[in-house]
Amino acid sequence: MKKKIAVYPGSFDPVTFGHLDIIDRASKIFDHLIVSVFVHSEKRHMFTLEERVAMLKKALKGKKNVSVDCFEGLLVDYVKKKKTTVVIRGLRAISDLDYEFQIAAINRTLYPEIETVFFMPRQRYTYLSSSVVRDVAHFKGDLTKLVPPHVAKAVAERGKNEKAELRSVRPAARRAVRARR
Repeated sequence: MKKKIAVYPGSFDPVTFGHLDIIDRASKIFDHLIVSVFVHSEKRHMFTLEERVAMLKKALKGKKNVSVDCFEGLLVDYVKKKKTTVVIRGLRAISDLDYEFQIAAINRTLYPEIETVFFMPRQRYTYLSSSVVRDVAHFKGDLTKLVPPHVAKAVAERGKNEKAELRSVRPAARRAVRARR
């Protein structure tokens, strides 16, 4: 019998409890789930590709039928390479539907065999996104209900480092402005 394999792509910057909820439920339906971090060179990420992969691996430790990978390029090419036709996507709100529908349609145009399976997160995660986590962290909010502890720690550390970098850049920027006057 052929194994049912699915790919769950995303930026996971950072991984949230919403992502983990979808991963948990999809892993119960499919024989193998590949959680793949998408490399998007145009997007500014909080964490490097390697950091995002490491955070996912730590969060998914012990999930025997889930693996973590990464890819760059077209999702349909990656899905073909992984010898599957199933893509998992999350829909938090109706506003996600339009975008996800467009992506699913173009993927099917490029690869007619592909199927996109949509998961709605549990109600307590419908508001949750990586952007929300970054915003809450920016204002030093409590991340414990949003992300695993190791991710919360990494986000907090990244915030401290960015603030330190900004403090060191500001005096140099002020000197540069004064020099131009």
